Amino acid sequence: MRAALIAVLTLLLPLQALAFDTNARTAWVYDVGTGTVLLEKNADRAIPPASMSKLMTVYMLFEAVSDGRLQMDTRLPVSTKAREMAGSTMFLNEQDRPTVEELIKGIIVLSGNDACVVVAEGLAGTEEAFARQMNEKAKSLGMNNSNFANSSGWPHPDHVMSAHDLGILAEHLIDDFPELYKFFALKEFRFDDRAPANRFNRNPLLALGIGADGLKTGHTEEAGYGLVGSAVQGERRVIFVVTGLATEQARAEEAERIAAWAFRDFTMKEVVPQGETVASAPVWLGAKSSVALTTQNGLNVLMPVGAESGVTAEAVYSGPLSAPITAGDRLGMLQIEIPGVGPANVPLIAAEDVAKAGFFGRMRSAAMRLGGEAWQAARQ
Repeated sequence: MRAALIAVLTLLLPLQALAFDTNARTAWVYDVGTGTVLLEKNADRAIPPASMSKLMTVYMLFEAVSDGRLQMDTRLPVSTKAREMAGSTMFLNEQDRPTVEELIKGIIVLSGNDACVVVAEGLAGTEEAFARQMNEKAKSLGMNNSNFANSSGWPHPDHVMSAHDLGILAEHLIDDFPELYKFFALKEFRFDDRAPANRFNRNPLLALGIGADGLKTGHTEEAGYGLVGSAVQGERRVIFVVTGLATEQARAEEAERIAAWAFRDFTMKEVVPQGETVASAPVWLGAKSSVALTTQNGLNVLMPVGAESGVTAEAVYSGPLSAPITAGDRLGMLQIEIPGVGPANVPLIAAEDVAKAGFFGRMRSAAMRLGGEAWQAARQ
């Protein structure tokens, strides 16, 4: 049985109507609180991720700290392979024994390729074994378009990630390790006074005062300039990924534009307050003839600003419902239709207990049902 239309909600035009025109080769923009993808551009295409893939190395390192395999003051040896890494480095040598905390900062702030190799060898023995562990972890996190051949993002034909996967990884870093995630907001780190000019975080958003607190930049000739970023404003967190930009300046400008757009052009609207009754469903053989339906936590919808349009909501359940019913029982769905976007389905639960009817109540219900069937038959 399909319930009658219960509400007409004033929402705004679908997200696609205000799509952002980005110059990035691939892009993915995500509102964390509502699970809304604000922008996708070739987001599942596997491409060279450059140093942005260091986020997986950091994830593996955070996991080792979190489960007690490593402590923040644990010191790890530096191999000749690590010392010989080119590109961005911490300038480590075989006499160094950097701590885990120094390696975390060295990867996040300095983008140290040598630090990544130290971590890989410290956790798995060899970088090749560590890459296999990275691939296993990626699958467990739902990253379906990624393959790792090394720990640093050094160019390799088999080393690829998608913008979507980078966004998934960013969300896991934020959610799984809230105490360690703070390292991504560091603006500078100097290791042992080496190369003092090379101490600044390359993330251009950290200094802008827009709530940015991570995550990682990347660049190679093949991959172009990319960035995985996240920012918080008010109660909203947005994650954004851009890749394939032509210059460092273009990356900075595009990342700032996307962050501003994601916060400025969208707003949260409370569609169903928590605990509010949104429908009433009939109950068969119950102490009450109906039960109030509500949502578990209310319903907030993220919507574009400034372009209103009507959206419908409908309670859907199979009824009449059978007693007994316990408050919190899942009894149906609230289907919200947003033109051009598709339905948003939210479970409907019982707002109250409904006990079974007593003997006389059951007899009365049966009599009413039989009377109704007889009346229907007489009409035919």
